[in-house]
Amino acid sequence: MSQKFYRELFPIISEALVERITLEDCISKDNAIEQLQASALYPVLEDEFNKVWYYSVTKLYALFKEGAAF
Repeated sequence: MSQKFYRELFPIISEALVERITLEDCISKDNAIEQLQASALYPVLEDEFNKVWYYSVTKLYALFKEGAAF
């Protein structure tokens, strides 16, 4: 996958995940962003070679809630 494609895809995936966190955890969007960026999932999600971004938002949210260590 090209870097350009991934750079364009990452914001879409992360925005969908932030929206899911906001709805499920009943928190503000700002708090959801902060929690996601502080999570163990975020650096793994940023790395396109881990292929975690292929997962559904439901799966990503589950990993986020588990505090999955990669």
